[in-house]
Amino acid sequence: MSPLNPALIVLTLATGASKIAFAQNAEVPAVVPVTKAPFHLPIFSNQLVTLLNVTIPPGRTAGYHRHERDSAFVIIESARARVQVLGAEPIESQAPQGGVFYAGWANRPVTHEVTNVSANPFHVVGFELLYPDPGRFAPSTRAEVSAYQSVLDNERVRAWRLVLEPGQSAPAITTNAPGVRIVVRGGELAESEPSQPDRGMSLKAADFMWQDANVTRAVRNIGSTPIELVEFELK
Repeated sequence: MSPLNPALIVLTLATGASKIAFAQNAEVPAVVPVTKAPFHLPIFSNQLVTLLNVTIPPGRTAGYHRHERDSAFVIIESARARVQVLGAEPIESQAPQGGVFYAGWANRPVTHEVTNVSANPFHVVGFELLYPDPGRFAPSTRAEVSAYQSVLDNERVRAWRLVLEPGQSAPAITTNAPGVRIVVRGGELAESEPSQPDRGMSLKAADFMWQDANVTRAVRNIGSTPIELVEFELK
């Protein structure tokens, strides 16, 4: 099967496009909620989001599961995946490590299964938005700090990528809305908040932090390896 743009998979999953009716004698597979799907581990939940850590081993399939909430996700470890929307032809593609995606599943729910056809794990960390309507929060722009590169901005979430080389720092920003930090590449990070001692962190890929609104923080890489973070603020 020829390579496809990773965005095509996201578009297909987000819209539930290309559905084909089952024949009357076809067996309907069992379908579970995404939080009960194989290799999908819920790792955090509050009144706003549920986070999922998804690691599909090589050759394994996360069987048919249903998405019904708007979701954002980050590729932690890239692998070629075969995605089959229920009743549609399968699609194979590979999204890059660090890729940031959004799917508006609240308006267009989708049921699919995902098979890892690569020799390495397929690893994704993402979250579902538990509140139905956008406009609840007004996130910051972070335009004053160029180290934060915008990677996603829509009616539900805004996201930035931050890459810090050893010894590099990012000036303070204020998170106007609550959100999530997801680690793509780990290392040793120091976080500074006004009137607080520096907070050292040993981060690894797929770690996450819930971030409250109205907090001002600066960060610097105090280790020997590059650090890559994706930070979301909710809308």
